[in-house]
Amino acid sequence: MRIRFLGLLLALLGAFAFSPAFADEYSDTIKAFRQAGESGTFFSHAYGYAVFPTIGKGGIGIGGAYGSGRVYVKGKHVGDTSVAQVTVGLQLGGQAYSEIIFFENSRVFREFTSGNFEFGAEASAVAITAGASAQASTTGSSAGASTSSKSATTTGKYQKGLAVFTVAKGGLMYEAAIGGQKFSYKARK
Repeated sequence: MRIRFLGLLLALLGAFAFSPAFADEYSDTIKAFRQAGESGTFFSHAYGYAVFPTIGKGGIGIGGAYGSGRVYVKGKHVGDTSVAQVTVGLQLGGQAYSEIIFFENSRVFREFTSGNFEFGAEASAVAITAGASAQASTTGSSAGASTSSKSATTTGKYQKGLAVFTVAKGGLMYEAAIGGQKFSYKARK
């Protein structure tokens, strides 16, 4: 039974993660982050950003996530990126979410675009979701609530030159897991 459920969960993860991201998805996702609380203020002073319209995530004990995205500098599409994550710990379910990562300066951008950039398990993101959200990191924990992604109130700041925001798209996942995100990058020709 567990293997059958894991197979179904991986198929759902694949449906979320491997569906093609069309140009409208990128502009719609960027628009959502521009209109969602404090994440919108980062567009005016960030060196650049990476946006992932859909990251699919799922797990039963061992979990994974995957998504494709684009990297922008001053609003111009300069390359493509992907994210992969493996987590271990108490977790069950599947979820889809959007993510944006702001780069504070050119040094951090170069680190991200060097080819194999990785967030450790201690990295935290500000969740912009309907309902309650919580986050934890090595620097502490916080919780917040909002009624919609449009009226969300967020408090984000750069940590080691990066600021990360997420918007839940659907699904339900229970987790107390440890894992980092690994990114790849390919410059646009």
